[in-house]
Amino acid sequence: MSLFPVFLLGLICLGLCLLAYMFSPKGSDQTLWRSSLIITFICLYSMWAITYMAQLNPLIAPRRSDLRPEHFSGGHH
Repeated sequence: MSLFPVFLLGLICLGLCLLAYMFSPKGSDQTLWRSSLIITFICLYSMWAITYMAQLNPLIAPRRSDLRPEHFSGGHH
C-alpha cells in the first residue's frame, strides 16, 4: 500500500469536480447543483482517503492469540 492511489483518486476527484462545474444544468438552480455535486465529490474522496491512509499506519498492532505466553515478549526473559 502506498500513497499513489491517494493522489491518483485525488486527480480523478478533481476532474469530476471540474466536470460538475462545467456541465451542471443551466437555470436558476445552477449554483445549487454545482455546489452540491462538488461538495459530494470532495466528501466522498475525503472519507475514502482518511480510511485508506489510516490503514497505512494502524494505531493498534494486531496480536496473535494462539501463541504461548513466553512468545508474547519475543522469547526473551
